[in-house]
Amino acid sequence: MLIYPNIEKIALQIGPIKFYWYGIMYLFGFALAWVLATLRAKKLKFNWNNNIISDFIFYCAIGGILGGRLGYVLFYEPSYFLHHPLSIVEIWHGGMSFHGGIIGLIISLFFFAHKVKLPFLSMLDFAAPLAPLGIAFGRIGNFINSELWGRVTAAPWGMIFPNGGSLPRHPSQLYEALAEGIFLFIVVWFYSAKPRPRGTVSALFLLVYGAARFGCEFFRDPDQHLGFIAFDWLTMGQLLSLPVITIGIAMLILFQKKPA
Repeated sequence: MLIYPNIEKIALQIGPIKFYWYGIMYLFGFALAWVLATLRAKKLKFNWNNNIISDFIFYCAIGGILGGRLGYVLFYEPSYFLHHPLSIVEIWHGGMSFHGGIIGLIISLFFFAHKVKLPFLSMLDFAAPLAPLGIAFGRIGNFINSELWGRVTAAPWGMIFPNGGSLPRHPSQLYEALAEGIFLFIVVWFYSAKPRPRGTVSALFLLVYGAARFGCEFFRDPDQHLGFIAFDWLTMGQLLSLPVITIGIAMLILFQKKPA
């Protein structure tokens, strides 16, 4: 059994101002996305300066964070936030939905594509390889927050989380960081290294993410207030991943004849 490091959630406090590790992980993700966007813009010969790339990251941040938070509110705990509406802004305590975040991100990229006069599908393909490492940092933030832990396990790498009971559990946040983050990044980044039919890079992102999330959910404890949605094994995360997988497959099939 591994020992949970029990990291303090607050990384730094200056007077009444607190800097949480969860928020810092998001900053790391966006900073790395800025670096990757710069490299990718040069490779694709976009005439983008640092101001345009900064605007791109800003649009992504606003869309991803707002969508992620509102998605969590709507998909996972609507009744709680209906009675505690001010809690919606307390994102430093965790509670973000990737599926809501991707919807918010797509909407923000639609407006940014119009701003820089790029085809919407090209904008999605540009952004797709930049997201996975941000997802990985987000999952590390979940691990630091001791939230979204896994199911009880007898595996030697099981951990006892501070608020997860007395039995060792799968560190499923780290599984997701590897599968939905590192692995997804490798697949999509290398696929996008060569000219591809327009829309297929973002399609591959959706397909691989959906499949990785669906698989990781078998190790992750279902949300206590929701439990299993159906069949005594289907979780909300898996239910929301099914349309993501379906859309990814459909896009790959439909866009094969698109120009690169």
